[in-house]
Amino acid sequence: MVKKICVFWYRRDLRLDDNAGFFKALQDKNPVLPIFIFDKDILKELHNNDARVSFIHENLQSMRKKLQEQHDSSIAVFYGKPKNVFQELISQYQIETVYTNHDYEPYARDRDKEVKEFLDNKNIRFNTFKDQVIFEKNEIVKPNGDPYLVYTPYKNKWKEIFEESNLKIYYTSQYLDNLIKNTRLPNISLSDMGFKKSLIKIKGFDVSPDLVQNYEETRNYPSKKNGTSGLGPHLRFGTVGIRTIMKKAIAEKNEVFLSELIWREFFMQILWHYPRTKNTSFKPKYDRIDWINKEEDFEKWKKGETGYPLVDAGMRQLNKTGYMHNRVRMVVASFLCKHLLIDWRWGEAYFAEKLLDYDMSANVGNWQWAAGSGVDAAPYFRIFNPTTQIAKFDKQLAYINTWVKDLNELTYPPPMIEHKTARKRCLKIYKEALNQ
Repeated sequence: MVKKICVFWYRRDLRLDDNAGFFKALQDKNPVLPIFIFDKDILKELHNNDARVSFIHENLQSMRKKLQEQHDSSIAVFYGKPKNVFQELISQYQIETVYTNHDYEPYARDRDKEVKEFLDNKNIRFNTFKDQVIFEKNEIVKPNGDPYLVYTPYKNKWKEIFEESNLKIYYTSQYLDNLIKNTRLPNISLSDMGFKKSLIKIKGFDVSPDLVQNYEETRNYPSKKNGTSGLGPHLRFGTVGIRTIMKKAIAEKNEVFLSELIWREFFMQILWHYPRTKNTSFKPKYDRIDWINKEEDFEKWKKGETGYPLVDAGMRQLNKTGYMHNRVRMVVASFLCKHLLIDWRWGEAYFAEKLLDYDMSANVGNWQWAAGSGVDAAPYFRIFNPTTQIAKFDKQLAYINTWVKDLNELTYPPPMIEHKTARKRCLKIYKEALNQ
């Protein structure tokens, strides 16, 4: 007789401890089969040396090894479409329940709906849990039930209803013996999926007391080596839990660091409430803007050949490392949308391709902020001057000199467009669209 089991499906939560859904699965009366699915529909959009795929694969192998050595178990790793993988699994096991954690992006919601319907038809329960945020969905809304569209009132409400109990850590170590006893569960190599190991490495993160306490003084200066935490990819892929990081922010009593973590949840709930904003402006009238969308200009921006050193430094850093300092991201995005009048969606897609910490909600939210089309966005007439930004944030040119090696060479290009001319043109085009 086939033994009954339950399944825990890893997605954006690549850790064994402090994982809400995994913890709940381990409480089940049946042994737990942990799985991860490299989704063909997601991977087909990526370059074959994408550092994020390497990072996920590396973490899974590390988790498998730990479970094999310490708990006589493992994680089954598959490559395919989720529904097809579950079809395969139910032909091999008698599955009573599938556990997983909530995912809020539009594709993930559609995927989970399809999987749930399939499992329902097989009389298999599909249980999902909150794990990657402190508050989700409708937990922070206005008194009338509408979502907050401005960050500050959202943050105030978040802090008002927050209690230490929201940071309960889900310790799994004492329950890991409830895993299925099999060290030879299916595995997959990068090459099996048509990928190769990336030369770009995702580094560790720093949430030391020193960094958190000095965060507001250092975070705006891109040349500072230890000015930012490096948490982005780790929160994105769940190699660290948000509750653990929130505990640090609250213990160090740093309001700015805490606010950045709350911004992440704000953008997540906006995308959850308004999934259309992944490719349409939150404020529909901004979709009337007559973008110039000149391919040649877009290529220069992508390569970091605009003639504006801070913009070029940011783009060259992104292309080489998969990272760009947050202050520079704002300047770079504003330049694309307002100096070059190129649709924010073009920039958002390029960042999605390149950023190691790409998270749809934050990326869409921040690009719409830069274009003026999103919730709580910069007004359309706010146009960063990429030259005066240097005086404010890279006065000694330490950051620029790191990335723009040809700054003082004859080969360095002149500015693509003069700032005053670009500003005037932008205001005219935006006004025409918004006054229709």
